[in-house]
Amino acid sequence: MAIPLERIRNIGIIAHIDAGKTTVTERMLFESGAKHRAGEVDSGTTTTDDDAEEAERGITIYSACVQFPWNEVVINLIDTPGHVDFTAEVERSLRVLDGGVVVFSAREGVEAQSETVWRQANKYHVPRIAFINKLDREGADFEAVFDEIDTRLAARPVALEVPVGQGPAHTANPFRGVIDLVGMKLLTFPEKREGRKIERSEIPDELADEAHHWRERLLESLYDFSNELMELSLAEEAIPDTLVRKVVRDATLHLQIQPVLCGSALHGMGVQPLLDAVAAYLPSPLDMPSVVGIDLKTKGKHRAAAGEEVKRIKRPPDPKEPFCGLVFKVQPFKTGDLSWVRIYSGELKPNSRVLNPGRDKKENVAQLWRIHASKKEEQLERAQAGDIVGVIGLRESITGDTLCDTQHPILLESIEFPETVISMAIEPESTNDRKKLGETLTMLRKQDPTFRAAENPETGQTLISGMGELHLEVIQHRLKRDFGLNVKVHKPRVSYRETVERPTEVVGECNRMIQGVHHAAKVRIRLEPFAKGMHPVTVTNVLEHGLPSEMLSVVLDELESAGQGGGLVGFPLMRLKVTVLSGEVAETGESEIAFRSATNHAFDLALREAGPVLLEPIMRLEISTPEDHVGDLVSDLQQRRAIIHNTESRGSDTVLHAEAPLANLFGYSSAMRSLSQGRASCTMEPSTYAPAPPEVVQKFMGES
Repeated sequence: MAIPLERIRNIGIIAHIDAGKTTVTERMLFESGAKHRAGEVDSGTTTTDDDAEEAERGITIYSACVQFPWNEVVINLIDTPGHVDFTAEVERSLRVLDGGVVVFSAREGVEAQSETVWRQANKYHVPRIAFINKLDREGADFEAVFDEIDTRLAARPVALEVPVGQGPAHTANPFRGVIDLVGMKLLTFPEKREGRKIERSEIPDELADEAHHWRERLLESLYDFSNELMELSLAEEAIPDTLVRKVVRDATLHLQIQPVLCGSALHGMGVQPLLDAVAAYLPSPLDMPSVVGIDLKTKGKHRAAAGEEVKRIKRPPDPKEPFCGLVFKVQPFKTGDLSWVRIYSGELKPNSRVLNPGRDKKENVAQLWRIHASKKEEQLERAQAGDIVGVIGLRESITGDTLCDTQHPILLESIEFPETVISMAIEPESTNDRKKLGETLTMLRKQDPTFRAAENPETGQTLISGMGELHLEVIQHRLKRDFGLNVKVHKPRVSYRETVERPTEVVGECNRMIQGVHHAAKVRIRLEPFAKGMHPVTVTNVLEHGLPSEMLSVVLDELESAGQGGGLVGFPLMRLKVTVLSGEVAETGESEIAFRSATNHAFDLALREAGPVLLEPIMRLEISTPEDHVGDLVSDLQQRRAIIHNTESRGSDTVLHAEAPLANLFGYSSAMRSLSQGRASCTMEPSTYAPAPPEVVQKFMGES
């Protein structure tokens, strides 16, 4: 039976690694009655971390989807990884979700990956709630984390709860409950409570002053969004809880505030109020704006490729509208790939045909499944707008592809993933495994958009590329564990890129005889640095180019292909814009061969004249260390060509914020632990690409 749209909540749990995302998810399942016993991350018994590698490492690697009821709503929840190497899982999940719960550790506060996932949520305009977790830990500080959310994330946090006590049971003032600032009640969570009930009581006198102080902060934060609330406050009249909840909901949906709740998920404290907040303040599909896509009936795809204005159409979240959805994950199974699809409008049924407009292919929808964690749980007879389902039968579609009604084509915005930063060469230990390795890597590429695999034609080695050392290590383990492939692994390599130094205009020519036929053409292009493009190489044209439309399409296609190839040294190109300025057709008539040849000639000429620039990946580091070891770590970073931007105190530790070339960071974790006697910790994530120093450039120029 179809669930009414207003009762659906499609949410994601996002955070820095070890903030407690998976434990929050596990407790939500337990509190809702979907599980009879809460699993534990350390023992590898959680529902969403069901992969052997996840259970072994105690971290989330793959996003997992679970559905469960809570009071009057049904929650589709996606638990995402917190490690930077698997940030693509967060990216694709946030692209299709309506709301998010961002988890922070009360001890570590806002960390590097917290900032990354917050930026990703901003990018996709995702309303979110913050949950300050681990208040039962030594060093927990609710107010410090609350202030960090404001200052470091440029957010507007609004506390709906504050903790009663902080720290473990053996401290003088341990964490033992929360104060609900909307209902002004004390909430406690007995360990052996029947029916998963929480106890609500009046706020004790010794806590009243602090509760009223935070209540006033809550109301002051909401005055900007409700004249009625402000007028009641000025008149010193009672403010109804229903009005406060309405204002909080409206402001949250419009991304004006982020409600903050708190607790300890490990002990089930504060999880029920968090679920209540998800139901009350995060959006249903009906609260979200209509999805916008390119109208393909007006040849919008080709116009978009040429940089022209296109007609865009909207699809409201209505089951009666034509079907459209987005594939956001592909999971390989021996019986056929399971494609995770978010349905935005219309209805989808098994044994139906849909269109993949981006590839201009029709696809069969053989089966529909309800997903539980990463497994197929229940076969469905139909799915409608607002649902997240697994589809069996798609052959051509990959992550980021649109699916739509064959009679009403629409192309939704795809999902952009970051560039890979590290590569290593692998080869099978036996020649018999070479074909199997190729097939397996193709399947893994389909599953993971940030994984690349290609054969080096000169050496015959297979190069695999990913987001970090851990990412490639997990891939290597999967090859052995899941596919029985023993591979030799060679030293990791940095994924360099190439761009150009300055703009240039060139003319490419073709003038040759092929089988007695004269083929001639000229193409004039401008090549320039372009850092703002959505793609590594942006291809466009001026309006008065003087080329027949068929030949313009040939030139644009050839430039797209050339842009996907390597630069002068052989590394992929990025931050470039190519503009077709004009072209000349020979007297003998239009020739596709001639225009392709002239275009390639122009592109190669432009790359040389514009001055090639080698770019190296720069990583952003956040190192937390006791004060005693700061000097040694700073000295080591400087030897690695690092730039230290600033330092700050966080509790008893000093935090260093720095950037350094990835090429100088291999093995850094071991060196850092050695210098700090194992007391320092570090997180790193891709920051940008920057021009490589002359000695690095010279090394590659010498090789080429």
